[in-house]
Amino acid sequence: MKIIKSKIKDLVIIEPRVFPDGRGCFFESYQKQRYQDAGIKEAFVQDNVSCSTKGVLRGLHAQNPSAQGKLVSVLQGEVFDVAVDVRQGSATFGQWEGVTLNHENKMQFYVPPGFLHGFCVLSETAIFSYKCTDYYNKEAEFGVIWNDPDIGIQWPSENVLLSDKDSQLPQLKELDDSVFRLEAHE
Repeated sequence: MKIIKSKIKDLVIIEPRVFPDGRGCFFESYQKQRYQDAGIKEAFVQDNVSCSTKGVLRGLHAQNPSAQGKLVSVLQGEVFDVAVDVRQGSATFGQWEGVTLNHENKMQFYVPPGFLHGFCVLSETAIFSYKCTDYYNKEAEFGVIWNDPDIGIQWPSENVLLSDKDSQLPQLKELDDSVFRLEAHE
């Protein structure tokens, strides 16, 4: 597997080694020791899959306490995936990284705890997979509006379909600083 370092510390883009043949292909989507060697030390406790149609934008979400790291990939279709650093005291606080993930490039994006996360579907449909380092905690969840001008994400489209909840999220500057203080993980 090939590890591509991001411009933001701790974000990791992973290009797995793919073995194609006349029947299709095979690749390891996760192997604990290899991922630990790549700096992804957290244990994964929950796997999620979402199915969406073109133009759906999910995000930008995080939770704290119970901050989640996410190893994300696309099983079918294509998405533009984004992480925004919201770790208190980080030199890159409020900065974002985006990567196009699809079923052809089979790339993965590791978004550690302390980042907002979201994605926009570029294909007609997409099946999106993510492994999480902590359990979903509704009471701990927070978010930031997808088009916050202070963050300035360059989404591939301005014509997006949002949930009611996501369309009413605040800007980053409107959040209480306490949500950015990460709890200690063991």
